[in-house]
Amino acid sequence: MTHTFEELVEKQRAADQAHETVQVLRTKGDPPAYETAWQVWRDLAQEVKDAVTVHAKEQGAARAGVELEVKKAVRHTE
Repeated sequence: MTHTFEELVEKQRAADQAHETVQVLRTKGDPPAYETAWQVWRDLAQEVKDAVTVHAKEQGAARAGVELEVKKAVRHTE
């Protein structure tokens, strides 16, 4: 599936938000909630990785470069 750069940025934002939830739950002592949040984060991070890989291939760009640009775009707008 083709993803626009903007879609990649939104996917990265969702993964980053899920990671923040994991970090909060890590300190709250609620193992089931932490495990669920960790799984969500892991799945979203994998989706980002897969989408970036496809996008980079379609654009003829280096995957690492696309990933860096996506992360810069997420940080810049926050």
